[in-house]
Amino acid sequence: MQALATYSVKGGVGKTTTAVNLAFEAGRTGVRVLVWDLDPQGAATFLLRARPKLRGGSRKLVGRKGALEPHIRSTDLDGVHVVPADLSLRHLDLHLQRAQHPSRALRDLLAPVHDRYDLVMLDCPPSISLASESVIATVDGLLVPVVPAPLASRTLAQVARLLRDQSDPPSLLPILSMVERRRKVHRELVEELTAAWPQLLPTSVPSAAVVERMGIDRSPVGAIAPRSEVALAYRTLWTDVAHTLWPAG
Repeated sequence: MQALATYSVKGGVGKTTTAVNLAFEAGRTGVRVLVWDLDPQGAATFLLRARPKLRGGSRKLVGRKGALEPHIRSTDLDGVHVVPADLSLRHLDLHLQRAQHPSRALRDLLAPVHDRYDLVMLDCPPSISLASESVIATVDGLLVPVVPAPLASRTLAQVARLLRDQSDPPSLLPILSMVERRRKVHRELVEELTAAWPQLLPTSVPSAAVVERMGIDRSPVGAIAPRSEVALAYRTLWTDVAHTLWPAG
């Protein structure tokens, strides 16, 4: 099982949109996917039409007898399951502090379901916290959506510094998100980011109104408008990610 997280220290960059759309594209190719929603706002839970409820809350989940499997729910998407979020996750850092090995807590929860899934996608809140450190210690790759904005390189640099503090850091996989090629400033910033960050995945995701329909239809773009530019971008982006995870595939 490979593990990825959609993560950024900045909000509103498309973390949940990326997680749900890549999970959909992976599932449609036969990959068994588990989306683990770690954001107390529960946007991925909402989009995947799951009930926003963790039995016993985050305290029980990461407690001494905590287990992930009782919280796994099926979704309407082929091959995709979800661990839903609820507001108790706002206290996740506090409960992790009480765990015997906080940095290993999330990885240990995933171990018993390792053979059930090919990919787990952790959708993270925008923060630098004990929870994010535990995520970084758990995953193989960190998908970081970046919008073409003046502070984008600074955001990536902050994440890169977090990874440098790890003894065995995951791969940094930045993604250009919400790109408007018609805007000169976006084209210029994309060129700057591409030059500064060779890790950028080759496929960028354009800005489009169809993304807003995800919240109305509670479905990924590939299900709402499969021939749209955004759907095709996520399809190609999943190919980029899959080649990174399984280079011999």
